[in-house]
Parts: sequence; structure tokens; C-alpha cells
Amino acid sequence: MTDDHKALPPSRPSVKTRAARHPPAPPSAAPAPPERGVKAATFRLLLDTAMDIIRDGHIPGVAEVAVRARVSRATAYRYFPSRSALVTAVIESSLGPVRMLASDNPDGRERVHELFRQTFPRFKEFEPQLRAAAQLALEQWAQERAGLLEEEPYRRGHRIRILAHALAPLAPQLRPATRVRLHHALSVVYGIEPYVILKDIWGLADREVERVALWMADALIDAALRESQAETAPRRAAVAPGRRAARAPQR
Repeated sequence: MTDDHKALPPSRPSVKTRAARHPPAPPSAAPAPPERGVKAATFRLLLDTAMDIIRDGHIPGVAEVAVRARVSRATAYRYFPSRSALVTAVIESSLGPVRMLASDNPDGRERVHELFRQTFPRFKEFEPQLRAAAQLALEQWAQERAGLLEEEPYRRGHRIRILAHALAPLAPQLRPATRVRLHHALSVVYGIEPYVILKDIWGLADREVERVALWMADALIDAALRESQAETAPRRAAVAPGRRAARAPQR
């Protein structure tokens, strides 16, 4: 076969294309709590009991929560039909205020700083619950791959929307593919994961975990801005001579 007929290697899809092919599953929706009366009190009792058990060190089943709360299993399952529903409600109760944050700061970097500074203390306050949610997601991922999952899986992912809002002011300064990659990268840094790695492996204190996470976020933003600026500079240089020629006086 001649060089003219050599097969070309397949082109790599862009970050945006790969993301579009595999859109993230929406996060699990928490059961709606009753507004008032005995039902609201029972819902709160079951939820508080679940949070207490998780603080003790493990993820309870709905039946275990019912026994501890001295509520019938049938009643407990009406409010929380699965462990996934139970953990979703626990995390919603823990992080609800965080998910409602909506800064109007026009500076994207400052928005990210505000988000980290306001929410990481909350991650620390509810660390056992967030670790339990991550553990359940990993456990169910393995069960789903093995065909053994018998309940609706618990899906994480609220950070996607939260980070998208924080990064919005940076969009004009970033190439689309770079912006998507930055969004992906910050999703790794924002959440319970830095606590798991930096505390369990490195033995860092909570405050230092926050500092390192914010430092990583800044480094990622800097890298994204540099990449976008480096890729747009040659284009501007290539356009500039043509513009100068167009403005040159005719002789």
C-alpha cells in the first residue's frame, strides 16, 4: 500500500463530544417531607435516627432505622422505600442550604472562592453522612456491574449544577472545550473526596484540607486561562497582518 493510501488514525472526539455521548445521570431526588402533623414528625424522627446511626459508623437499612426509631417497618418504608431514598434524604437535609447558594459576584474566580469557603465547613460538619453516601454509591456501582443491584441506585451529581453557576463568569475567557475540562476537574476537588484522600492518607487537619482544595481550584483555573490564552494568541497574530494590509493606503 502506498503512502497516499495509508489509513489515517481515527480522530479523537473533543471533550464536548465525549461528554455529549455520555451525559451524566441526574442526581437522585429526595423524598418530599410532609409539611406538618404526625406524618412530618415521623419523617423527621426516621431521618434523625438514620443520621445518628450513620454517625455511629455504618449505613443503615430502612428496617434498622425503623427498629431504632420504634416505628413499624411498613410505616418507615412508606417514607423511605429503599436505602437509596433514605441516604438521599439524609444528604438533602445535610447539604440543602449549600445547594441553594447562588452568588451574583461577577468574578468567576471569586465565585469559586466563595463557594469553597462557604461549603467546605458544611462538608466537615456532615462528614460521616457524606462519606456514607459515597460508600453507598461505590457499593451500588459494583452491584450494578455484577447484575446484583435490587434497588434504584443512589446517584450523586448536584455539584455539576453548583459548579456551573460558580464558573459562569469565566465562560467568555475560556474556549468551550477548556471550560468543560475545568468543570470536570473542579468536580473532583469539590466535595467529600478531598477529605477522604487528604485526611485518611496524608493525615491533614480539616482546615488544611480546605486550604489545599482551594489551592487546587486556583491552580486549575489558572491552567484553564493559560491554555485558552495560548490557543487564541496565534489566531490573533495570524489575523493582524491581514488587517494591517487592508488599512494600508493605496499608491
